[in-house]
Amino acid sequence: MQKGVLDKIGNFTRDDSRFAEVIFVDDGSIDSSRHIIKEKYLGKFPKLRLIENEHQGKAYAIITGICKAKGDFVLFSDVDLATPIEEAEKLIKEAQNGYPIVIGSRNTHRKGAPFLRKLMAVGFIIVRDILIGLSGIRDTQCGFKLFQKKAALSIIKRLKVFAHKKKAIKSPSVSAGFDLEFLFLAAKQGYRIKEVPIIWRYAETKRVNFLKDSLETMQDILKIKYFDITGKYST
Repeated sequence: MQKGVLDKIGNFTRDDSRFAEVIFVDDGSIDSSRHIIKEKYLGKFPKLRLIENEHQGKAYAIITGICKAKGDFVLFSDVDLATPIEEAEKLIKEAQNGYPIVIGSRNTHRKGAPFLRKLMAVGFIIVRDILIGLSGIRDTQCGFKLFQKKAALSIIKRLKVFAHKKKAIKSPSVSAGFDLEFLFLAAKQGYRIKEVPIIWRYAETKRVNFLKDSLETMQDILKIKYFDITGKYST
């Protein structure tokens, strides 16, 4: 966790009545994150809540946060704040305009990202559009999204690739598949999706393995395609 992240989030939300709570879902971390939050921040920022999961991967951390949230809308962000928390204003505005699903978009620039990551992003979009569609959405993977909780829960109930089954895993899992299946089902259920350009700065992370994560994502895309053509999402 980068220094100052918790203070930035806490200070931004503390006196803003639009934010009822701030949930941190710890995905079985082995560093000092949980200790720091408990000892230094739960008392400092009363809105802050900590939920401790076994390591199940990013998808299930997001699902946990959505399911445990108390508000009618849920905003989630990667904790590295590659997108500044102030950009929430843009997503909130579109939610107020009636969109149940609002997603941040880094468009094609990906400022600061390595060339390989940019190249893989382009290839990913091509494969995604060919196999499962979502051609109206440029950036499905930005870790800055806002959902109407009622809509999000309806979508979560229909997940197949990421059906929420409690199962601890050993290695990091940051597959793009969850965002894809979630947005695929959102579109399939007729929810309006608004994509909003946001500020994004590349943040280096050791949890991303380009080859492993690309193969895992391809498997997930094929699973989504299979469940769709076999009618599993209709049941």
